[in-house]
Amino acid sequence: MSENRRCCRPGCPNRAVATLTYVYADSTAVIGPLPAVQEPHAWDLCAAHALRITAPRGWDLVRHPDLDTSAEDSDLTALLDAVTGGPVGGRRSGAALVDAERLRRLGVSDPGPLLDDTESEAPSGRPHLRVVQDTPQATGSEAEPSSDLHR
Repeated sequence: MSENRRCCRPGCPNRAVATLTYVYADSTAVIGPLPAVQEPHAWDLCAAHALRITAPRGWDLVRHPDLDTSAEDSDLTALLDAVTGGPVGGRRSGAALVDAERLRRLGVSDPGPLLDDTESEAPSGRPHLRVVQDTPQATGSEAEPSSDLHR
């Protein structure tokens, strides 16, 4: 059943262990066990993505406690995060503590800096977009608009 199903996240080769569905009427995202039959409006997730996923702003997230997330997959994911510098996009609250504990069990003495929700990325000194001022035009007849333009 789940041997042939993979995580739906792009580039993730891991085996799916949970399914994400949305209940639009209740504004709720539900992460539940993998059903026997794949449904068209459900997204299969591996253990790592099922643990990290968050609900859209203003929505509730419900996680069923009977998910089949093996400890080996979670430990390997934590080790991979430590080696690569952490998951892309930062970590949600509480995830840093869980990952640090997993790393201690794996024998990693210093997991490195962990992201905190209170930290924010400091803006760089140079803005991405800037205003370019018009250059002053020459005085005289060229400065006055022609009458053809204002008809």
